[in-house]
Amino acid sequence: MSIDGNIVVKIKMKEGCDDLIPQKAHHDDAAFDLKSREEVLLEPGKSHLVPTGLFIELPLHYEAQIRPRSGLALKHTLTVANSPGTVDAGYRGEVCVIMLNAGTENYTVKRGERIAQMVINKLPQVGLIKVKELSITKRGKGGFGSTGNN
Repeated sequence: MSIDGNIVVKIKMKEGCDDLIPQKAHHDDAAFDLKSREEVLLEPGKSHLVPTGLFIELPLHYEAQIRPRSGLALKHTLTVANSPGTVDAGYRGEVCVIMLNAGTENYTVKRGERIAQMVINKLPQVGLIKVKELSITKRGKGGFGSTGNN
């Protein structure tokens, strides 16, 4: 569904969480900021599932990608453990963020703190075809750091 040419994503907030509705900080931003719905202690080297109070209904053939915030990564070495996390169109549970403290000090996430970014993407319809052989390329089977190595 679209309104004025824009794709519509239905959202529902957990009771008492209307102050956490995802927003873009600037009209031309690519992502919506996701906020924590509770205070969470992130210990060094550990991950924690942080709830956002957000439930979404994506249109068919769309996904939401959950990505780290650059400021948290730079200043506190916090990231999203499964970055980017994917929310599928059929999922109706609460959107949560798997935050990882890759730093050396405890970090306390406060309720209402912006913890991640959510980008909505249209997905192409892809069909997989099983074949006996793949085409030959210059790169071939080289991977995992092989580019530029002889």
